[in-house]
Amino acid sequence: MSPTVFREKGYRFFFFSREESRRHVHVISKDGEAKFWLEPELELARNYRYSRSQLKEIESLIEDHYHELLSAWKQHFGG
Repeated sequence: MSPTVFREKGYRFFFFSREESRRHVHVISKDGEAKFWLEPELELARNYRYSRSQLKEIESLIEDHYHELLSAWKQHFGG
């Protein structure tokens, strides 16, 4: 199961249900996919095929939705 938290600008932001406990978000689109750590600070964990400008755009979207992402994480995983 991989619940979608939000979609914006062609990107889907989601979690995998059975993965590590450190808070993070996955991003996927037709151009590639990436994983960002949400804590202790926002940081790129993995990138596959996104350009530097796309990563900047994605990071900006994560910053805009940061509290929503943390809230969704807590709802889905607890605590």
